[in-house]
Order: sequence, then structure tokens, then C-alpha cells
Amino acid sequence: MKGSPEERTIELARYMIEQNATVRQTAARFGVSKSTVHKDITTRLKQQNAVLYAQVQAVLRTNKQERHIRGGLATRAKYRAQAAHRQRTAQI
Repeated sequence: MKGSPEERTIELARYMIEQNATVRQTAARFGVSKSTVHKDITTRLKQQNAVLYAQVQAVLRTNKQERHIRGGLATRAKYRAQAAHRQRTAQI
């Protein structure tokens, strides 16, 4: 991602707010590390734009409250895929 860190910070914040995206999703979308996204939206954004900062913090709080649900769904999908694979290989 090219451009100044200030521009990147605003772009990351707007994306997170519009898409209700997680730090991981935002990092993957923009091709930067999770650490970069986190630093930008917690440190740089606070100094640049207090309104965007407050909105991003609300998204982060929501994501933190929901992370156990996403983790459970991912685990469920993993074990279902493994079971389906075992069934396919047993039939061969």
C-alpha cells in the first residue's frame, strides 16, 4: 500500500467502519500486517482524527465481544471438513 502513513491510517479506519471489519480482515485487504493496522488505528488515528478513532474503537469493541463466536464457528467448520474427508477416503 503506497502513500503516507497518515493517508493509510484514514483509509484503514474508514474501511473498518464501513465494512465492520476485523483487524485481520483489514490487514489482508490492504496487504499490510496486523501490527501495522493495529498501530495505525490505535496510535496514529487517535492523534489525527478523534471522531474516526471513536468509531473504530466501537467496531473493535464489537469484534472483541464476538470473537469467541467466530472462533467456535471456525472450529466447527474445521471438524466438519475433517469428518467429510474421512468419509470420502473411507469410501474409496
